[in-house]
This record gives sequence, C-alpha cells and structure tokens, in this order.
Amino acid sequence: MTDDATTDETRTGESRTCETGTCETGTCETGTGDAVISLLVVDDHPVVRDGLRGMFESAPGFRVLGEAAGGAEALERAAVLDPDVILMDLRMPGGSGVDAIRELTRRGARAKVLVLTTYDTDSDTLPAIEAGATGYLLKDAPRDDLFTAVRAAAQGRTVLSPAIASRLVSAVRAPRTPGGEPLSAREREVLALVARGTSNKEIARELFISEATVKTHLTHLYAKLGVKDRAAAVATAYDRGILG
Repeated sequence: MTDDATTDETRTGESRTCETGTCETGTCETGTGDAVISLLVVDDHPVVRDGLRGMFESAPGFRVLGEAAGGAEALERAAVLDPDVILMDLRMPGGSGVDAIRELTRRGARAKVLVLTTYDTDSDTLPAIEAGATGYLLKDAPRDDLFTAVRAAAQGRTVLSPAIASRLVSAVRAPRTPGGEPLSAREREVLALVARGTSNKEIARELFISEATVKTHLTHLYAKLGVKDRAAAVATAYDRGILG
C-alpha cells in the first residue's frame, strides 16, 4: 500500500481490516485484543524508511501509517494520519527533527515522538528532549530494543539508550553561569563555533538551523553570560571554564 493510499484510507474514518485484526478510525486490535501501535516514520533516507517499514510491518502489534522525508513533511503527515508514535530522525534537509518535535508539542499533538538517529552529541540530545521527545535511541539499537522502545513510548514512558542517558547526566553536571542558569547544549555548541570565528551563516549551515535561530541562541547566551557581543562572550566563557 502506498503512503497516499494509507492517507486516503485514514481520512475516510471507516472501518478497515488489517492483517492482524480490525481497525476502527485508526484504532486497531490484534487477534488477541491488544491495541496495534500506529507509526509515522520520518527520515530523509529512503532506504532507512523502507527498512523500518518492513521491520515493523513484519512484526505483530505495529502498523506503519506513512512516511516523511523531513520535519516539515512530518508535521503535515502527523496532522492527517494521527499516529500513536513518530519515529523521528534529527538532521534532515527537509526540516530539523527538533523543530518538528517542538512544533508538535506546541500543537498538543497526541503522537509520542521517539527519536531514532545516528547523532548522540549533547547538541542533538538535549534540544530534542527539551523540545518534547518521549525517547531517544540510536540507529544501531537491536531490533527488539526498538520494538520495546516504541511500545514504551506509546504508553508515554521515557526511553533512552545507555549512551544518551550518560550524556544527560554529564550535561546536568556541566558548568553553570554565575547566575545559576546553565547554557543549553545548543547554546554551548553555538558558542564553541563562535569561538572558532564561525559566522552566523556558517553556524546555521553547520547545525542545520536558520540564521534567525542562531541569532536567538546568541541573544540568550549573551544574557546568561552578562555580555553584549561575540568577543566578550568568548572571553567570558573561557574565563569561567565553559569553553575548554
């Protein structure tokens, strides 16, 4: 079944028959009476999307409603398909996964977002969780762990890979500004790039965000550091041990 066909089927609101049971307007039950978890797969690589679709459709208890290749498309598909769980990559040409998660949270979307990515740096992990992600896994996670994580996410339970959990602990212990408010992971990364002499345009390209977002991060970190420009921010950050 194609994505378009799936979308049209979901729009009708009519009963339909699944391989595992009967669905009523998006709510499916398996032959054992257990609810089927509906999914939206978001990744800019078609091979990855195909692999995830095949993996979940071959396992009982899951139903892939559709796919998206970027954050903007994910928002559109989520609004139409109303999945239980969204598997979300982070860095995509078609729109940042973090921005999509933040917008889904703002809209009060029912879907739980489980990040599935190859990126495990603080600058990726913390913003995604702060934006509203229910869980965060790396793409090298075993198949069974992924199934377990999706089931947990559907129930609203937080799931983190061991590597991500360790990074979160490290981030909590990171140096704080004198006022007590820490720089966010993204602000620290922007600051590190500023220290290397990177322009706003280059920072935006490096982090897959807009120049306007870069300026917003700079404004926030200036306020936290009590400075008014880039040079003072870098000097202050080195002086306080925020930059190594």
